[in-house]
Amino acid sequence: MRATKIVTFAGSTRTGSYSAALSALAAKEIALLEAEPVHLSLADYALPIYDGDCETREGVPENAKRLHGQLVAADGVFVVTPEYNAGFPPLLKNAIDWVSRVRGQGDAFGGPAWAIGCTSPGALGGYRASQMLRQSLALGLNCLILGEQAMVANASQAFDEAGNFKDDKQTARLRGVLKKLIELSALRAGLRA
Repeated sequence: MRATKIVTFAGSTRTGSYSAALSALAAKEIALLEAEPVHLSLADYALPIYDGDCETREGVPENAKRLHGQLVAADGVFVVTPEYNAGFPPLLKNAIDWVSRVRGQGDAFGGPAWAIGCTSPGALGGYRASQMLRQSLALGLNCLILGEQAMVANASQAFDEAGNFKDDKQTARLRGVLKKLIELSALRAGLRA
C-alpha cells in the first residue's frame, strides 16, 4: 500500500517567511508520520494577477495547471497563510483563483482533504486570515477542511535556527493536526479509489 501523499505550501514567498518555515516544518513532520510530503513554494508557480480577459485571450497559465496537477495528485493539502491586514495574502488568493480555473483535469479542491496553518508575529497567530481562507476554500471551492488548525502566534520567536519549534507543545499541536489530516486523507483516498 502506498504512503498517503500530503502537499504542503505557504501563501508567502518572502525571505524569512514564518509561514514558509511552518510549511517546511510540516513537511518534516509529515515524513516522520510515515506519509509522503510534497513541499512546494509558490515562487515556483509564478502567475499573473487573475484577469478574466487575460484568461479568455491566453487561457489558463501553465504554472496554474502545474500547481493544479500537484493538488489533484495529493491525498491531502496543508496550506499555511500569513495574516495581512486581518486577511490572507493576495499571492495565495491569486494562486487559488487561477487553479480553480483549470477544467477537466481532476478536482484540486474537492478531492484532497485540507488543513490550514497560520502564522503571525502578533498574539492571534493569524486566526483572522485562517478564517477568511477557510471560508474561501470551504464555501467557494467545496474543500473538506479539518476543524483543527495549526496557529503560530508570536512567530518571530517560535522557530529555532534549525527551523523547528522552540516549544515542544507547539510541535505536539502541529503533529496532532497533521496526523488527523493524514488519517482523513487516507480515508478519502480509499473512498475515491
